[in-house]
Amino acid sequence: MDGVEYELDVSNEQAVSLVQHVQNVNEKIQETKNMIAILTKAKRAYISELKSEMLSAKAGFDFESE
Repeated sequence: MDGVEYELDVSNEQAVSLVQHVQNVNEKIQETKNMIAILTKAKRAYISELKSEMLSAKAGFDFESE
């Protein structure tokens, strides 16, 4: 924990339970960070598409068509 390793007395059920809770929370934190990265990427894509739409509307030309 916090960069320090501790010996865990596996006979202490409360300590083992708490370690499992900490591990579960760490996993949830990582999952949340991953979801934030995905959502941020999606947001940037939407903003880019919106900018293109706005430019197309202003110029009267569809930049997306080939």
